[in-house]
Amino acid sequence: MARRIGVFGGAFDPPHLAHRALLETALRELKLDALHVVPTGDAWHKPRRLTDAAHRLAMVRLAFQDLPRICVDRREIDRAGPSYTIDTLREIAVEEPGAELFLIVGADQAAALTTWHDWHAIVQLAIICVATRAHPSNTNDSIEAEKLFPERFLHLGLPAMHLSATQIRSHIAGGQPVQTLVSEPVARYIADHHLYQSH
Repeated sequence: MARRIGVFGGAFDPPHLAHRALLETALRELKLDALHVVPTGDAWHKPRRLTDAAHRLAMVRLAFQDLPRICVDRREIDRAGPSYTIDTLREIAVEEPGAELFLIVGADQAAALTTWHDWHAIVQLAIICVATRAHPSNTNDSIEAEKLFPERFLHLGLPAMHLSATQIRSHIAGGQPVQTLVSEPVARYIADHHLYQSH
């Protein structure tokens, strides 16, 4: 049997409870042998500057490392230049010859997939696993790539969670508590390092 390897990338600025719910769902529904959580290095597509990579990596470890079969993967942070998902998938494919790759994305990311660098190669290399969260308008009708390659897409059954990193950063900047939005170790790390206090 081929190994089943998941890949879940993101800024994780900060990692929150909806991310964790998605990882738990992916591990269970996809029956993964390993799941790489990959913090973005140089986020070429984001209009704002990300929090220092060392902080984001530390928070990802605090948020997820207790989950089974999770591999916190720092390759995009260590790689020079823009972080492209296709490069990460190709590297993992070389490290895991013969494995089936599953790229886990939110519905908003899936809808924008055709704007990603070398997106055709991404769809050929990995099954795209779409987590539909809090926005029912994001149906597979809005995923252009899925219309072209329906056999390369799966949908994960994730409960709706009205939660985003943007919202959490705004809460912290406004002096509001975030203990119900991120794990306790992450909340403590954010407080100890005075992150997101100016927004």
